[in-house]
Amino acid sequence: EQVVICSPDKDLTQMVRDQRVVCLDRRKGTTLDETAVEAKFGVPPGSIPDYLALVGDVADGIPGVPRWGAKASAAVLARYGHIEKIPDHRSQWDVTVRGAASFAVSLAHHRQDAALYKRLATLRTDVPINESIDDLEWRGARRARFHALCAELGFDRLADAPHRWADE
Repeated sequence: EQVVICSPDKDLTQMVRDQRVVCLDRRKGTTLDETAVEAKFGVPPGSIPDYLALVGDVADGIPGVPRWGAKASAAVLARYGHIEKIPDHRSQWDVTVRGAASFAVSLAHHRQDAALYKRLATLRTDVPINESIDDLEWRGARRARFHALCAELGFDRLADAPHRWADE
């Protein structure tokens, strides 16, 4: 049985498992399995939180570690897998990356930040869920509550924006 995560959000690619759990970007018409995640980001799904911690993720407010870009992050994580395993000193690295000395210094100075960014980028899989899939199905916005919220926040123009209304 295949599970399809319908989202273009790169954070969710950490959930990809072989071809059993894949990410579908409906707008682009692309599906990412484990091989495609690695081809796109240069790291396997299990290293995506580390990758996002190093390069940053503007959409989620994660600034990343200074100097670390996509290529360097992918190359170093392809070797070490996780931020915690990257040595502080360039002399201890056994991967060749142009500008490695400055990357190593930056990571050494921002290791606590990187750990926080990784934690923020990591999806929790240990949260108990007692509801069934049917219970979690979105059935639409609750019209009265949504209108009240829009009025409270001054978003009157959005009051009729939902395309689906729940039975109240």
